[in-house]
Amino acid sequence: MTVDWKQETEKRKAAYVEDLKALLAVESVRDDSQATPDAPLGPGPTAALVKMLAIAERDGFTTKNIDNIVGYIEIGPKDADEYVAILSHVDVMPAGEGWDTEPFEPVVTDDKIIARGASDDKGPGMSAYYAFKILSDLKVPLKRRVRLIFGTDEENDWTGMTRYFEVEPEPVFGFSPDAEYPIINGEKGNVQVIIKGEATNGGTVKLVDFESGLRTNMVPGIARATVKSSHAEKIVTEFQEFLVENPKVSGSTETDGEIIKFVLNGKQVHGAMPETGENAGTYLANFLQDFDFGGTAKSFLTYLGTPAHDDTVGEKFGVKYTDDVMGPLSMNVGIQKFIDGGEAFINFNFRYPKGITPDEIVAGLSSKLNGWDVTPTIGGHSQAPHYVAPSDPIVETLLRVYHDQTGLPAHDQVIGGGTYGRLMKRGVAYGALFPDSPDTMHQVNEFALLDDLYRSISIYAQAIAEITNLD
Repeated sequence: MTVDWKQETEKRKAAYVEDLKALLAVESVRDDSQATPDAPLGPGPTAALVKMLAIAERDGFTTKNIDNIVGYIEIGPKDADEYVAILSHVDVMPAGEGWDTEPFEPVVTDDKIIARGASDDKGPGMSAYYAFKILSDLKVPLKRRVRLIFGTDEENDWTGMTRYFEVEPEPVFGFSPDAEYPIINGEKGNVQVIIKGEATNGGTVKLVDFESGLRTNMVPGIARATVKSSHAEKIVTEFQEFLVENPKVSGSTETDGEIIKFVLNGKQVHGAMPETGENAGTYLANFLQDFDFGGTAKSFLTYLGTPAHDDTVGEKFGVKYTDDVMGPLSMNVGIQKFIDGGEAFINFNFRYPKGITPDEIVAGLSSKLNGWDVTPTIGGHSQAPHYVAPSDPIVETLLRVYHDQTGLPAHDQVIGGGTYGRLMKRGVAYGALFPDSPDTMHQVNEFALLDDLYRSISIYAQAIAEITNLD
């Protein structure tokens, strides 16, 4: 059966944008404080899942909602024993501060759509859905069933997709439209290391509070701290000098007697690429660490401000490592908090290749504590490195489809980001970001280029038609 995939996409562009706008308008950020039995991760993620499945039901597709935390849309022969999976997600990162538009009121311009989730991952997920529509509308013959599965917690602990694989059979293979082209057939391991202890003071300068970071997989773009000192004016003057010496960041202060409130602005980016951002928290700690703090406030600031600062490869902790195939280890200090009389807390996120272990990473972090009485521990959602050989037919097929549709070079690659693709033994990530497109995932003013999303509809439709018929 011969199909002009690009022409079929052209017919559906306007409808695609309207459906995507409706999905983007749902503020689907996980919020455990509002969790209920009907919305286990808070109302937003559940509402987005229900919205996506309702769009599919409107169009006559078979759907299933599992516990309001994961759901799927299915096409293909119902009597087929095997199925292929396309894994996407409808949850998004917190918007953060500094947007030029409202993050959950989508703005469509001549060339882009601007909203939280436009690029990660509602836009690409909707492209995969419209690929389903083309295949269904044209009755393209499929050897296997195909499921487009939507999780609701990809940006945190993968709760929804974990539940899916507990109650549903495994797919034979598939892809996740949640990264970049030409393909991602390798993903580094992903581990969080947590440090927490008592928050105390004891010097002539007091750290009242310190906060930076929204999620472990985001480079913090803003840091705030409250400090008490009898030499407030001197500290403010030195902060202004620090900002001049560090032009990659900016900041401001407010004083009220002995109280100084600091704000430092860095650059928020995806935690998988910390080298492209500027960690506001470690910069602020780097400035504060030399003042006369005592107690654990001194240890907290020194740890953040020296070994953890200005190092995205773990060199100062002795864990710098590069694998010939998977590339280098990366390190992000994602969450940093201190509340006097309460808790001091640091959350690291490492993306690591095969050849180094989480235990070795923990040992490296422990080696620089310098008397701070805390114990780094592995926490959160950890994942081992994942790799599918370039010779696997799914990799070869997806690369050929990409080249056929774009004329661009097609090659395999490994990333530090973690996608649902790794949940399948023969799973990869595939788009929807093109090599020459700006990457705004996890950033303020997130957007996706409309042409990229349209091209992905066409690519996904052909790709699904071909991989579902592989032997």
